[in-house]
Amino acid sequence: MTSTSDEVPDAPQASPPLPGWVAATVTFLSSGAVLVMEIVGLRLIAPYVGVTLQTSTAVIGFALAAIALGAWTGGAVADRVDPRRLIAPLMVAGGALVIAVLPLVRFTGSLVSGADAGAVLLLAAVAVVVPAALLSAVPPMVVKLQLSNLDETGAVVGRLSGIGTLGAIAATFVTGFLLIAVLPSSVILVGTGVVTVAVGVALGVMLQRVSGHGRAPAALVVLAVAGSLLAALAPTPCEEETAYHCARVEADPERDSGRVLRLDTLRHSYVDLADPTHLEFEYVRAIAAVSDVLRPEGEPLSALHLGGGGLTLPRYLAEVRPGTRSRVIEVDPGVVRIDREQLGLETSDRLQVTVADGRVGLGEEPAGERDLVVGDAFGGLAVPWQLTTREAVELVDRALADDGVYAINLIDHPPLGFVRAELATLRAVFPHVALLARIPVLAGEDGGNLVAVASRSPIPADALAERLTDHDLIWRVAQGTDLDRFIGDADVLTDDHAPVDQLLTPYG
Repeated sequence: MTSTSDEVPDAPQASPPLPGWVAATVTFLSSGAVLVMEIVGLRLIAPYVGVTLQTSTAVIGFALAAIALGAWTGGAVADRVDPRRLIAPLMVAGGALVIAVLPLVRFTGSLVSGADAGAVLLLAAVAVVVPAALLSAVPPMVVKLQLSNLDETGAVVGRLSGIGTLGAIAATFVTGFLLIAVLPSSVILVGTGVVTVAVGVALGVMLQRVSGHGRAPAALVVLAVAGSLLAALAPTPCEEETAYHCARVEADPERDSGRVLRLDTLRHSYVDLADPTHLEFEYVRAIAAVSDVLRPEGEPLSALHLGGGGLTLPRYLAEVRPGTRSRVIEVDPGVVRIDREQLGLETSDRLQVTVADGRVGLGEEPAGERDLVVGDAFGGLAVPWQLTTREAVELVDRALADDGVYAINLIDHPPLGFVRAELATLRAVFPHVALLARIPVLAGEDGGNLVAVASRSPIPADALAERLTDHDLIWRVAQGTDLDRFIGDADVLTDDHAPVDQLLTPYG
């Protein structure tokens, strides 16, 4: 006879939880590292594809997708495999890939550049997806280890979720307000990766002593070291990294005293160190022509410049109109520093530079004092949306004298949806508006730089056309019925609805 037994096979032993402070540290760090990558990732790809709403959207979207993928997968795997085997290797691998992202983006960016959607999506994916997914798999595994008592499930999950969120918040504020201001993106990324790898290695050693497994493979540590070496060798387009841009100054090989200021993907400004009246860019000459007809020759002006760059136009006005008072509002302190150190900028009572957002600076302007307001602020190819709206234009109008003029540099390509909307916005505030551009642009057949002019007083079209010719420009002045046809049924931009990036080609 066979005998039966009431004995039940032993159930698998639950993995012992981590010490509370270890679980909190690992969750805080892994969540924070993902947010560091998200913030720095945008700066990392900007030199190759610019800074637009689309680049920000791509980086944020891929980061969120990686977080979702990592959390889902990490939780599922934790139910099947002892989390002690995986937490340390995941942290070391994630940290190593945070470091490796830097050379990967730079090598890829040197091959694929341009603001088309494909390049933006590719670089954004390279910048965040894999390391963010690996690190996002860590918190659910920590939660699994800490769930030793089902009666405390809610408290454990809530506590660790809160700690992970605090890590993300801390990383966001520390990176955005402190680290980017004092360190290059490369140092931030490598530093974040090294700290993550170090904590992963230490956790692996601790788990190995306690449970006999969990140590991170040596190959992952080698990957981190190799990533650091590649980061040092990777090509960088930056001469200097500012708070907003990858910047460099290039000498003009055809003009000894000529200097070009490049910000990310664009030739932003041209400065002749020996001759401030030399205006290389056509749109600068067009705005200079506007200033030429604003007052009699040589008479000083009171001018406000939204966007500084190389301060080409303020220098021009100081030279041709002695006594001119210019105030420049430039959001990037690093650009101002480059202007001082490499482009010979000397400020004074008559040439002041304020580091601030243009919209904020406009709001602080006294009413009715400016003869000229120049708009030349850009984030990539787009004018910052908060400077394009009816509310912003009303602030410009408030700052201008009764016969003052607003001249704004715009960039667009067919079908010129943004330029048409901005002109409609200007006409909603000013009674007199004109557009300065090449004939193919006015015909909608080409794109590039255009200059819109607005005033409460009539714009002297004939005198302005003559001055454009004097500045070697084959540009037309469009106003009246010509401008009506050009604008068509374009919407007025407002603070509530200003889809500037979407109106610009290739995304419009």
